[in-house]
Amino acid sequence: MTTRSAEPAPLPRFPADFVWGASTAAYQIEGAAEEDGKGPSIWDTFVRREGAVRDGDTGDVACDHYHRFGEDVALMRALGLDAYRFSISWPRVLPTGAGKVEPRGLDFYDRLVDALLEAGIEPTPTLFHWDLPQALEDEGGWMSRETAYRFGAYAAVVAERLGDRVRRWITLNEPFVHMSFGYGFGVHAPGRALLLDALPVAHHQLLGHGLAVDAIRTAVPDAQVLIANNCSPVRLRSDAESAADHRATEAYDILHNRLFNDPLLLGSYPDLSAFGQPDPSWGGIVREGDAAVIAAPLDGLGINYYNPTWVTAPADPSGVLPFDLAEPEQAYRRTAFDWPVVPDGLTELLVGLRARYGKALPPVWITENGCSEPAGLDDRARVDYLAGHVGAIAQARSQGVDVRGYFTWSLLDNFEWAEGYRQRFGLVEVDFATQVRTPRASFAWYRDLIASQRP
Repeated sequence: MTTRSAEPAPLPRFPADFVWGASTAAYQIEGAAEEDGKGPSIWDTFVRREGAVRDGDTGDVACDHYHRFGEDVALMRALGLDAYRFSISWPRVLPTGAGKVEPRGLDFYDRLVDALLEAGIEPTPTLFHWDLPQALEDEGGWMSRETAYRFGAYAAVVAERLGDRVRRWITLNEPFVHMSFGYGFGVHAPGRALLLDALPVAHHQLLGHGLAVDAIRTAVPDAQVLIANNCSPVRLRSDAESAADHRATEAYDILHNRLFNDPLLLGSYPDLSAFGQPDPSWGGIVREGDAAVIAAPLDGLGINYYNPTWVTAPADPSGVLPFDLAEPEQAYRRTAFDWPVVPDGLTELLVGLRARYGKALPPVWITENGCSEPAGLDDRARVDYLAGHVGAIAQARSQGVDVRGYFTWSLLDNFEWAEGYRQRFGLVEVDFATQVRTPRASFAWYRDLIASQRP
């Protein structure tokens, strides 16, 4: 089927070496949950918990990308992508998270990387996108320091196998979301509701990141290494202006943004007193030498952006969290996920990062940005969303922020975690009953945008 092109909003020209890409994640698209020696992940376990995922959906088949990756690479070629960000399934490579390597798992990623290169698309793998091997969760998961060491060893296995062809690497995806949703509130795998007792997950993920950076650079000396942090500008409602409200915004910013950026870029954690951690060592969890490992120089900072967060002072000051989430007073357009569409929040975020970190901020890559919209091919709302956010990047660049690339989320409709298959983020519509892929209007718009930016 030929999809007609939507009219793109006028946009400034980006540099010739600006990278245009799209992103996916292993558990969300691969399927083949028990094939070729793959071990179970925490998501394979979590989806079988009654009521954990909408409609009882699972990622057992998902988009069947494991068998259909050639078709998907052909779509990427038709789109004109410069790069494709995918994730590697840790339990597909190391079924128990450590020890014996499953060669058939590595063979799959070999084939995918080769197909991408043949299509002229740069592979950009993410090593961890939330699918921790269940065997490691059984030993404590990211609450255990040992998982960080296991992650470093896994990174070495993958980098040694693919490093002759892969130059750009991403270690972790959204460690804040994995900590808060997976271990803090239990709405994602592994489903542990530890609230603030989940803070060690932040440190162990960041320690694992630093160990992975070393492993990648050992195997691939000229590698570019990034991390993909989900960041959100924090806003007060106009009717919330008290000192307590401002303290709430500062606390939320620390938890969501600075907890995962400061140690990477400044070499130390922010003050966590508001979260019951006045001790800089977190009661001995942060050990001597950890800060240097975590702060290994990065070649880029990946930013995943969807919307700002509005907060106010907590209605109950004795509660666990020092803030309450709030709704914006402005009537923004909403996506199918009920997220407000705020493109200027991306400019605000990027300019704010530059102001906070200055010369410590490496080049920035937008590693995820996109929206869920109702099923159907004429997705003009998504076209408007993407055009607005690409324009926001141009605004940030005009203010001196060094943004090098943009990866939209997502290439395909996929398994959207606890929402199952209800939310559709794809440039390509997927009929999950037949696995038929059909490009949407947004696919044509993005294809034309990329073509228009080429010399």
